[in-house]
Amino acid sequence: MNSGRRHLKKITIPTKNGVSASQVSLPDGPWKTYEDFLSERFPVFTKEEWSERMAEGEVLDSTGKPVLPCNSYRGNQKLYYYRYLPNEWKNPFQETVLYQDEWLVVADKPHFLPVTPSGKYVRETLLVRLKQKLGIDSLTPVHRIDRETAGLVLFSTKPEGRNLYQRLFRENLVSKHYEAIAPYRDDLSFPLRYKSRLVQGDSFMRMQTVSGKPNAETEIRLLQQLGEWGHYRLKPVTGRKHQLRVQMCSLGIPILNDRIYPDHFPEAVTQEMQTEEYRHPLQLVAKSISFIDPVTGETRFFESRHSLDPKSVPVKTD
Repeated sequence: MNSGRRHLKKITIPTKNGVSASQVSLPDGPWKTYEDFLSERFPVFTKEEWSERMAEGEVLDSTGKPVLPCNSYRGNQKLYYYRYLPNEWKNPFQETVLYQDEWLVVADKPHFLPVTPSGKYVRETLLVRLKQKLGIDSLTPVHRIDRETAGLVLFSTKPEGRNLYQRLFRENLVSKHYEAIAPYRDDLSFPLRYKSRLVQGDSFMRMQTVSGKPNAETEIRLLQQLGEWGHYRLKPVTGRKHQLRVQMCSLGIPILNDRIYPDHFPEAVTQEMQTEEYRHPLQLVAKSISFIDPVTGETRFFESRHSLDPKSVPVKTD
């Protein structure tokens, strides 16, 4: 029976230089041109700059066709555009692809490189760099690590495999271990299994420990003690935001060069500040990961090439 509904063909918007298209819905309104609306909605670019971007094919309509500067504004539709930050700082550190097959990519991320575009980071992110390098538009991270943390990040290459790999992390079917440099305390006995309750803190950036039923758990071992510093092996049992950083801080041994815990230092707003921050990377590495591959059934094990040495770490004193 004919339902009277038309089946609209799904439009696939390609990436451009590794950047996936963002989407904006257009309301009814007084705007005469698309440039008028976009420059008001996203004032980081002027009307003239939006016009230039349209002329370069960087703004598309709901059918995937370029919107031209001469087109009159029409509401109740969607536009697609490619995020671009005109003054995005170049990140000097390079990622490494450790493994790739038709379903999975394993990358070794450097410190200071975000995994995905957000805020002031678009092109200088691991996802965009890998899309450009490997030419895989459908590449998707199946888990995340902090921008400040170095180490392993897994990516799904196919949409039909994405949920299979993400499920491993959702259901704690992945064994991970991290390494960190932090102060040594002779009144703590290792190994220990630390449990606490973490909730969102007083800002988007910070988590905090509160009383109540634990929702975060980590196994902590001391690998080596060198004077006032310890080289630790951290095995998270759960996967809360900033879990390792908050729990180590709660134990009185905050990870070396942490700019969020216990004190939240301001974000770099000049390239000089960023260069100084680069000299003191957070001493935390996502070192290894193992799991049963949900596609092949094979046992997978990957290890980061990043390593920590307490004797060679530059210590930030402020």
